[in-house]
Amino acid sequence: MLCGIHQLHYLPWLRYFDKIARTDVFIVLDSIQYNKNGWQNRNKIKSANGPLLLTVPVHAPLGCTLDEVAIDNTQPWRQKHWAAIQQNYQRAPYFGNHEEFLKDVYVREWRTLNELNRHMLDYYVRALGIQTRTVYSSELDVPGIATERLINLMRAAGAEAYYSGAYALDRYLDAAQLETAGIALQLQEWRAPVYPQFHGPFVSDLCIVDLLMHCGPSSLDLILGKVAV
Repeated sequence: MLCGIHQLHYLPWLRYFDKIARTDVFIVLDSIQYNKNGWQNRNKIKSANGPLLLTVPVHAPLGCTLDEVAIDNTQPWRQKHWAAIQQNYQRAPYFGNHEEFLKDVYVREWRTLNELNRHMLDYYVRALGIQTRTVYSSELDVPGIATERLINLMRAAGAEAYYSGAYALDRYLDAAQLETAGIALQLQEWRAPVYPQFHGPFVSDLCIVDLLMHCGPSSLDLILGKVAV
């Protein structure tokens, strides 16, 4: 059983969903340390002026974990994000398919970052037609840090192999430790698909909303490299 593991993110990019779709079980890290400069509370859409970063404002004390991060609802971020998405995608072919969901997301007042991100991730997985079993690390409650914790998470989920981004080998992943634990390592080899976009030249590595709005039912096949546009 092949397992993918990744942090819970806001509006994840396409590589994230390739990892989910290619694995038998995907473990979402929702209780690790919050990364102030990471992508747990932000990502990019495409505007008439190029990539536009959408950031969810949060209250995140130094050293806190993701499940402790509260959203700062004193700022009008929901109105701004919905206005940006509506303005830049309302003419896209599949805007109507996702308008109701997104409008509802940005009407609600979310208390925590995890609550928002989990709700959105579940929707995008369904919208893409991905069948992978998804498990949240907070439900497994295993000990350890770094590679040790990944091993414990995989064992708790019944996985025998790990599907990892190649960059992890240079940052935190200990391949030798995986081998000692009897877990096979498979590295993700992925190229961003090129597809029709509004607003000028193609921009890669945008969030999942951009692809869904432009390509609809073909989105998963494009992510997996099964079709080209």
